[in-house]
Amino acid sequence: MAKFVPPVSPLAPKHVPDMPALDGVTLATAEAGIRYSGRTDVLAIGLAKGTTVAGVFTKSKCPSAPVDWCRANLAGGTARALVVNSGNANAFTGKKGADAVALTAKIAAKAAGCKQSEVFLASTGVIGEPLDASKYQGVLDTTFAAAKPEGWLDAAKAIMTTDTFPKVATASAKIDGVTVTINGMAKGAGMIAPDMATMLSFVFTDAAIAAPALQALLSKGVTSTFNTVTVDSDTSTSDTLMLFATGAAAKRGAPLIDSATDRRLAAFRKALQAVLANLAEQVARDGEGARKLVHVVVKGATSNASAFKVAKSIADSPLVKTAVAGEDANWGRVVMAVGKAGQPADRDLLSIWFGDVRVAHHGERDTGYDEQAASAVMQRDVITITADLGLGRGTAKVMTCDLTKDYVAINGDYRS
Repeated sequence: MAKFVPPVSPLAPKHVPDMPALDGVTLATAEAGIRYSGRTDVLAIGLAKGTTVAGVFTKSKCPSAPVDWCRANLAGGTARALVVNSGNANAFTGKKGADAVALTAKIAAKAAGCKQSEVFLASTGVIGEPLDASKYQGVLDTTFAAAKPEGWLDAAKAIMTTDTFPKVATASAKIDGVTVTINGMAKGAGMIAPDMATMLSFVFTDAAIAAPALQALLSKGVTSTFNTVTVDSDTSTSDTLMLFATGAAAKRGAPLIDSATDRRLAAFRKALQAVLANLAEQVARDGEGARKLVHVVVKGATSNASAFKVAKSIADSPLVKTAVAGEDANWGRVVMAVGKAGQPADRDLLSIWFGDVRVAHHGERDTGYDEQAASAVMQRDVITITADLGLGRGTAKVMTCDLTKDYVAINGDYRS
């Protein structure tokens, strides 16, 4: 049986931004034959001396070898090189996986002219298959040597697995009157229920920000962006989100920022949040087999934390997601998802909307329910489902997508 190759998601952005060069960052891609043939599968990024780094990683109890490596190196606070491969996650690979990471870092450090402790690694693809790091011999030398400031879209393509389109975003902001740039890329389409970040995402800026401040900005930034995305409720072993600051803007007069609460970071913080939110939404839009983007909004909960758990219950429900796929205004499935969430809820206070159409109110079908109007909402590409619990002031938002037959087809032959 031929392998199912999904078409580009109909939810893909209509416009791809022109990604500007970012001072202190060079990129190059290569074909190492990790798993794929006839396509790039390795990304090498060189970073200027003095680049600071922050990262958040999966909370999975079965993390990949690259995640272990990055966590250990993060304490140093500096980075000179990033190597990412697709096709093999190097997860659940035991000592072989750790050895592969060590060899990759050794080869990369030599190629980039830096310490192994300044090399950061990420892998995405099949879990449980050993990664042959010897394939990097020679490849990384020529790749780092060929690295240039341009090529952000090609870089994003090289780390794709079941993604149907590359995901990039950019923004700029002023710090104390000096313009700085933020560029980011991400990959992810399935095994998406981040518990810190997303599958793989890398964000870069030429701002001069100390590592502790950078870490604080990133840790807070994921809360309302990547951590609110779910495609299939499964958290990856490889979730990695890293933020690098080259400090090159200091040559133009930008100040060194030591604290995340520095008032001069106000515009930067907003721009960073916009890049993270943009990338997170692109991940949801590229959910495997997705045809509809769904925003789940819960309000009236006893707390924000409780609202988030209810929203996640709705967004993760296969029955809700298949109803969306079938364009069926089946609000009963939302009632089910609220009720099973294990959070404070009162059947007789619950109200539900599809878009701006209230379909249920205070424990029963809305007296003005209009099936035609509700069905019209479900035919949209982007749908908002709102549940008001009527208990308090807690609110939360979660992004998801529908669940189609293509999701089964993609994952049914993922390793074939």
